[in-house]
Amino acid sequence: MSDGIEVEQMVESKPRRMPLATSLEKDSIREAYEDVRSDLTDTEWAVFKFDGAQIIVHGRGQCFEEFRQQFGDSERAFGYIRIQMGDEMSKRKKFIFLTWIGQEVGVIQRAKMSTDKALIKDVLNNFAVELQAGVEAELDIELFREALNRAGGANYGTGIRDN
Repeated sequence: MSDGIEVEQMVESKPRRMPLATSLEKDSIREAYEDVRSDLTDTEWAVFKFDGAQIIVHGRGQCFEEFRQQFGDSERAFGYIRIQMGDEMSKRKKFIFLTWIGQEVGVIQRAKMSTDKALIKDVLNNFAVELQAGVEAELDIELFREALNRAGGANYGTGIRDN
């Protein structure tokens, strides 16, 4: 109270909503991860999204174009994708771990992604390259291949293509 003016203090009557800790649907995430890694399946990718505070398997597939379509402007997600690399002399499978933060994702949710990423990387722990994307143009197979080439060192070839 100062100069005869009474200041009323606002008291919050409801408890403040704190963000829930993120959890994983570990068994299904591990199964999807192993499916992508396996030479015995045709699965090339898996996408993991948030269901409330839990990260779940959102989808799996074979075509890069389908993979690209899994990510929206208002979403946070993770992707794991197998890409065949090499040349006519040696073909090998390489894996990319993708963190997706769409352009419309709020600042608090963006900030949580670093701790959420650490959780899922405990399961998806074998990859050649880690990328982050937030706009559709960044989901380009050639950009992914370039990142893998940079990470993989020398890229030799005979100049002869097999068709």
